[in-house]
Amino acid sequence: MLELYIAFFAVPVLALLFGLLLGLSSIKFKVESDPIVDQIDAILPQTQCGQCGYPGCRPYAEAIANGDNINKCPPGGQACIEKLANLMGVEATEPPCDETKNIKKVAYIHEKDCIGCTKCIQACPVDAIVGSTKAMHTVIKDECTGCDLCVAPCPTNCIEMRPKPSPYNLWGSRSNTIAVVNISDEEENGKKPV
Repeated sequence: MLELYIAFFAVPVLALLFGLLLGLSSIKFKVESDPIVDQIDAILPQTQCGQCGYPGCRPYAEAIANGDNINKCPPGGQACIEKLANLMGVEATEPPCDETKNIKKVAYIHEKDCIGCTKCIQACPVDAIVGSTKAMHTVIKDECTGCDLCVAPCPTNCIEMRPKPSPYNLWGSRSNTIAVVNISDEEENGKKPV
C-alpha cells in the first residue's frame, strides 16, 4: 500500500519538475523573430498558394522584409499591396499586368471525369474542394482563390480554371425602372407624399 502512495505522489512531482524545466528552457532559448516579418505576414491572406513564387506566406513576408517586391500576391489583391506599401513606406504599385492572369478564376471539376482520387483535395491550400475517396469532388466557389494548385495533381485532367462568375444582380436590367420619389421635393411643391 505504501508503494501506491509513493507512486501517486512521485508522478505529479515529476510532471511538475519536467513542466518547470520545459517552461524555463523555452524562455531561455527563445528564438526572436523580426517584428516587421510578423506584421507583413499578418497582412498577407495566408492562403499558402505559392503564386508569389515562394512556398507560403511566411517566406514571402521574409522576402518582402529583405527588399522583394510587394505586388506578387494575387489573392491579396490591390488592398494587400496598399497595406504593405503603408507598412514598408514604399509606393503602392499595381500587380504585374498580364491580362490572362488578371482575371479572377475559380477551379471547376468535370464531375463525370472525376475518379475520386483526392489528390486535388490534398493540393488545395484553402480546403475549397470537397468530396471523398472514390466519390465525385466539387469546388466551393466562394472559398476558391484560383491558385491553380489543384490542376497539376489531377490524373484525369478533369479540373479546369474558369473565370469567376460575378455576383448575381437581383434587380437585373430593371434597376433603372424602379420609381424613386423624393418626399422633401413633393412637400415643397404642396403635394402630399404617396
